Amino acid sequence: MEQENLWDADAARRYDSPGTGMFAPEVLGPTVDRLAEIAGDGAALEFAVGTGRVAVPLAERGVPVAGIELSRPMVDRLRTKADEATIPVVIGDMTTSTAPGEYTLVYLVYNTISNLLTQAEQVECFRNAARHLTSGGRFVIELWVPELRKLPPGQAAVVWNSEAGYIGLDTYDVLNQHVVSHHFRFDETRRAQLSRSPHRYIWPAELDLMAQLAGFELESRHADWTGAEFTAESRSHVSVYRYRPDH
Repeated sequence: MEQENLWDADAARRYDSPGTGMFAPEVLGPTVDRLAEIAGDGAALEFAVGTGRVAVPLAERGVPVAGIELSRPMVDRLRTKADEATIPVVIGDMTTSTAPGEYTLVYLVYNTISNLLTQAEQVECFRNAARHLTSGGRFVIELWVPELRKLPPGQAAVVWNSEAGYIGLDTYDVLNQHVVSHHFRFDETRRAQLSRSPHRYIWPAELDLMAQLAGFELESRHADWTGAEFTAESRSHVSVYRYRPDH
């Protein structure tokens, strides 16, 4: 399951769900509010900008936004909402591709750093963020917390969501720190549609060490974009790293 093949034209077409899911105002609003606050008067760069779920409303808030994206079909979808002059995008890998200019904010949302399937690639993602940031700039990552505590001995799968017409199931390879997310969508017929995506999960402490290797220090960590306290029961986190190359 190569990432280029996962995010094809069909996936791009199905990605947007205006007003619901991750596009719901109660989800997207706090995300954009927090990123606009962190960007301040500077420019922002989104790694894996996708169809512009976050970049478009952030640009509408007056923040100059650019993107890096591996999938051309996702960018084609973005282009129906914003042109190249409004949100310039570099086609390429977020571990190595560079966008022109300097930024006060680089951000990576909705668990996307886990799409990089090796620890080395994930560290390079931090280093690439550092290459784009001014001193004191921030790298913001939204990421889920691995739910290994839900795995009883001998079981490799966890159902993380079950609702009308949808079941989300994760299968874990704890030896290699890999997980495959399985998305089952169905209706009243006997047919179901399956889509899958591979990930390498990252513990918060491991993420902090990756940051240190690239010249960052943890500035804050919350359970969500509204600033809720991060606890042992939190299922995800929003971590803000400050770039301090001289430290």
